[in-house]
Amino acid sequence: MCWFFRKKLDINKEIKKYEETENAVLIDVRRKEEYKTGYIMDAINVPLDEIERVVDVIKDKDTPVFAYCLGGVRSRMALEKMAKMGYTNLTNIGGTKDYKGKFNK
Repeated sequence: MCWFFRKKLDINKEIKKYEETENAVLIDVRRKEEYKTGYIMDAINVPLDEIERVVDVIKDKDTPVFAYCLGGVRSRMALEKMAKMGYTNLTNIGGTKDYKGKFNK
């Protein structure tokens, strides 16, 4: 899948794709402490070091999943692990450091 090899992600454009995708789930793979400082929209926190528990949150492995972190590296790693777990519709949207939208707390 191409999301493993993208050069520069524009989280602001990718968020628009997320909003336009039916039944999509947005996951924040940052640590819980980072998530508590602010998260995007209705993102669900599934930290990278706990990514195996995503099966409790997203049961259908064909669900469109969009993932982010601070810089895009952890989200890429999380999606690689999810692909090995059988998830098929995965998009790395980058990191919050480039996000220009509103954060929820």
